[in-house]
Amino acid sequence: MHRNIKLVIEYDGSLFHGWQIQPGLRTVQDEIEKALRPILQQKINLIGAGRTDAGVHALGQVANFETENLQDAETIRKSLNGILPDDIIVNQTEEADLNFNARYSAKSRVYKYRVYRGRTAIQRKLTWQVSYRLNLETLIQATKEIEGEHDFTSFCQAESTKESNLCRVQRAFWQEEEAELTFLIEADRFLHNMVRNLVGTLIEVARGYFSVSDFDRIMEAKDRRKAGPTAPAHGLYLMEVKY
Repeated sequence: MHRNIKLVIEYDGSLFHGWQIQPGLRTVQDEIEKALRPILQQKINLIGAGRTDAGVHALGQVANFETENLQDAETIRKSLNGILPDDIIVNQTEEADLNFNARYSAKSRVYKYRVYRGRTAIQRKLTWQVSYRLNLETLIQATKEIEGEHDFTSFCQAESTKESNLCRVQRAFWQEEEAELTFLIEADRFLHNMVRNLVGTLIEVARGYFSVSDFDRIMEAKDRRKAGPTAPAHGLYLMEVKY
């Protein structure tokens, strides 16, 4: 019987070179595929919803694979968690429609980025430590400009090539809790490094290096060189994939 199994995965990206398999490098996809082989007694092609970069974390990465094995989904989950390293956990497994594809069936993805104002020992590998004074009012104003459909070329990795850099952002906002600022964004698609480039540029707005009008002009310029720096990978989390 041909089956399609969906996984929801959590991982600490600190010691990974991203999601996607790369020769000679430790990746999340490779670790899970290696763990599945002895469980299912076959080679598996794991499809991920988002190709997170080196150092990026996930609380809700989604993946799927096809198999002829008859073990139920929950047994597969428990077996996986018994084999996988401590920095990967499979939180859910379920039978999916044969047409389901973790990447191409997705309607939207939700990311968050964590900024810590000041210094922290415990959170240093999980947040971006920012020591500058930040103007939250201008930060919020500039962030409002992101929502809706826009061309995000200015916030895309310069060498990335896409037929279109249009993305529709359903929501984008900041939350403040004590010393931590959290940026949350949901969109139908994301360009390479888009969230990290947005955060890096928004923090420059909050520092006073750019005005809100400057931010608008940067977006309209469609030129990565006009925007701010790329925020560090370790502050970024793939939170959820919606179908």
